[in-house]
Amino acid sequence: MRYKISGQQINVGESLQIHVQTEISEILGKYAERPTDALITFSKEAHEYVCETAIHLSTGITVNSRAKASDIYISFDKSAKKIENQLRRYKRRLKDHANVRTTPIETFGASSYVIAAEHNDNAAIETKTLTPIIIAEMEMGIKFLSVGEAVMQMELADEAVLVFKNESHNELNVVYRRKDGNIGWIDPKNMR
Repeated sequence: MRYKISGQQINVGESLQIHVQTEISEILGKYAERPTDALITFSKEAHEYVCETAIHLSTGITVNSRAKASDIYISFDKSAKKIENQLRRYKRRLKDHANVRTTPIETFGASSYVIAAEHNDNAAIETKTLTPIIIAEMEMGIKFLSVGEAVMQMELADEAVLVFKNESHNELNVVYRRKDGNIGWIDPKNMR
């Protein structure tokens, strides 16, 4: 298990690093069989410390959480508690469905772009011409998942939307969180 504990303009002392590794190891020992790495980043927003945690499992699932508190240890403890709750739900769902994936999730590459928000004057000009300003371009993987696994992955990653290739018919699908709290599923295959 690899740990990467860092701070953005914050000195992360040895005591905090030991605390983080101990707590994460304990949580993963209970709920995750083969974690590969954990990325924990601390930063500061106004008067609060922010802890962002991402844990990658060997099955291809990523679990994310973010928490704020006025104390750096408390921000981590809140983030770790969210991770523990997500992993407990994930493990329970796997047991309930007797659907244990034994092989890693297959992925294929795709580009991901970050487009400038419209409050920027240049972006407003570009919006009028329908050519958005791209401020970041990244490579990401699109996973081959069942719909249930996609919903679980979206919830574990604490994301609002997830694009995936449906294992049943190899077509791109989307699951997303609706404003009413339910999950939406877009499957172009069913539209034909």
